[in-house]
Amino acid sequence: MLATWFKIPLWQRVIAALILGVAVGVFWGPGAESIKWIGDFFIKSIKMLVVPLIFFSLVSGVAAIGDLRKLGAVGGRALLLFVVTGQIAVWLGLLLGTFFAPGSGLDVTAIDRGATPAPNETTAVDMILSMVPESPVQVMADVQVLPLIVFALLIGIGILMAGEDGVPTQKIFDSGSVIMQKVTMIVMELTPFGVFALMAWVAGTLGQDALFALAKLVALNYFGCLIIIFGMYSLMIRFLAKLPVRDFFRGIIDAMAVSYSTASSNATLPVTLRCAERNLGVSNSVASFVISLGATINMNGTAMYLGLATLFGAQVFGVDLSWGDYFLISILATLGAVGAAGIPGAGLIMMALVFGAVGVPLETIAFVAGVDRIMDMMRTTTNVSGDAAVATTVAVMTGEIDRAEMISADDV
Repeated sequence: MLATWFKIPLWQRVIAALILGVAVGVFWGPGAESIKWIGDFFIKSIKMLVVPLIFFSLVSGVAAIGDLRKLGAVGGRALLLFVVTGQIAVWLGLLLGTFFAPGSGLDVTAIDRGATPAPNETTAVDMILSMVPESPVQVMADVQVLPLIVFALLIGIGILMAGEDGVPTQKIFDSGSVIMQKVTMIVMELTPFGVFALMAWVAGTLGQDALFALAKLVALNYFGCLIIIFGMYSLMIRFLAKLPVRDFFRGIIDAMAVSYSTASSNATLPVTLRCAERNLGVSNSVASFVISLGATINMNGTAMYLGLATLFGAQVFGVDLSWGDYFLISILATLGAVGAAGIPGAGLIMMALVFGAVGVPLETIAFVAGVDRIMDMMRTTTNVSGDAAVATTVAVMTGEIDRAEMISADDV
């Protein structure tokens, strides 16, 4: 029986749990709150992973860049594109959340969650000062997001500057990153049970209005990802790489299909590399570096969603966000996406990071956890497409592409 359970792909188990949870919630009504503790257990397990996952992943990701002096044009251009596209993606999510307001008008008085956090009144100066951790250990214990990220980035940069002397430490963080990804995968096995309980609670306690709000969030997630893929990436390929957009998407269709079904950038990595080299004509050196690095730090779909989900939670629970909060969200969503492991469900972990920084109740995670897998599939497709787009653009800029090979993608 147990072997049969694990033979079923996780995403299929999650979807089945989602449907069953909604049915049970509609039938059971408010009584479904009695099983919410199962979902709470799942959410607490996610929160447990925030600090170690983002710390090891960020340090490992920065260290994976290698010797900055040797990377030259390839590394510089790739990192610039990763940062710029990530910021555009976050602000797109914030724009969609502001304009369409998926969480507005939902009555959550039936949820016992304590007082609504006060709006974040941190000034720009306070924000800058808070970036420097007085005690890294205390920062980790208190889950203070910004100083934790800054400390992790500094450690990664220090490893790069240390050269050969930093290699042993880099291996420790690389190993820690892999271990935390494995631990995350273990926690993700709880997803079907958590989704079932949380969807039953949402449907039973808040009724159809909550389901409609979640459906709107899912639709906006897909809409935003499609804008990034067919808007931003198409513009990159057309005007920066000066290549046929149609041939580009024809060349990466296999990677897009695998990423959508697995919701894992890491699992799709071999397929993305093959598509970039064989179908797009990107040289092996550029493809292996940019796409491997992108699978770790280029998470535009996740960044867009973190911005959108933060506004969703703020609207649901009546939290007023200032322009300073928007700016903080844009930074944390970009850096949080960098720290998101390329495995299914990692976006949920990054939510706790962003939400806590701007006073959005973490109960929002319980709201969206039930439908996160559906959205994660599209976000991962966006991330993987972005890896290929950046690799192709950088290859053109550095003369590391075989245009004749890309044209042969017509036969794909």
